[in-house]
Amino acid sequence: MLIVMEHNADPEQIEKVKKAVSALGLRAEPIPGSERTAIGVLGNRGWVDDATIRGLPGIREILHVSKPYKLVSRDFHPRTTVVRVKGIAIGGGERPVILAGPCAIESEGQVLAAAHAVKKAGAQILRGGAFKPRTGPHTFQGMGLEGLKILRRAGDEVGMPVITEVMRIEQLDQVCQYADILQVGARNMQNFDLLKEVGKLRHPVMLKRGMCASIEEFLAAAEYILAEGNSDLMLCERGIRTFEQATRNTLDLSVVPIIQELSHLPILVDPSHATGRRALVPVMSKAALVAGAHGLIIEVHPAPESALCDGAQSLTPEGFSSLMGEISQLYEYLGFPG
Repeated sequence: MLIVMEHNADPEQIEKVKKAVSALGLRAEPIPGSERTAIGVLGNRGWVDDATIRGLPGIREILHVSKPYKLVSRDFHPRTTVVRVKGIAIGGGERPVILAGPCAIESEGQVLAAAHAVKKAGAQILRGGAFKPRTGPHTFQGMGLEGLKILRRAGDEVGMPVITEVMRIEQLDQVCQYADILQVGARNMQNFDLLKEVGKLRHPVMLKRGMCASIEEFLAAAEYILAEGNSDLMLCERGIRTFEQATRNTLDLSVVPIIQELSHLPILVDPSHATGRRALVPVMSKAALVAGAHGLIIEVHPAPESALCDGAQSLTPEGFSSLMGEISQLYEYLGFPG
């Protein structure tokens, strides 16, 4: 439920409404706006009888919100969220951010080479996987703690924040120690216990859309994180599973404007996992930016032909540098400052 106050409602009237909401056993969340204050009502599991609230002074209207997500919704939070990571702004009208690096951390030399390459080309955040969720149990599963340490050292050497995936609750302390952004991957999008624990942290998070998740399910998963108090959340489209087999997944670029209409959270795109094909990454990267994505996460490997994970979709340093040149020109067309 959303209670919209009159533009001239005074603090005493707002406080009376909050107390009336609390008397129903629910939580009142004030949402200040440029013209008037709204009050979000949280904690209900069904319809709320507003009889004791409706007649209070200062109320303009009461809206019953039926969506399974509230804190994520623009109804409750009309202002666009900007997530800040070590001085880098992600979301809103800011220049889109590029996160780049290898899918999996394989060695210190590999990560350092990738880090220097993506930094030189203009990426702002270094990515790398220390824990890898793989389809089969006999494939490379990541370097674990040692991989985290390598990623941190590489990020520090080139002066870039780092992002890596967390797969289990018991990994959170280690990952938070070394990473600036936590990634919750597609396979864990509905791992609700993990989402709750991530929500209790004060660490920026990027939540990837599950391969079979609807947009409503995606936003409902994000709600778990915000409901626990962590508002530094970014969403990421990484392709969904359809009947098509020409690409690894089907990149749903329509999700970008839809998310921006429904939610205040930043939305990024992962063209590498979405397509699974190196040749498609540049064109889909640019298409995502035209669609309005707040950033891209791109796989870059110094030697993709020998990569232990996802080499077919990883750009070479030269290919990434070329793409960044094209993106720079695209930014000028889209009106972002240089």
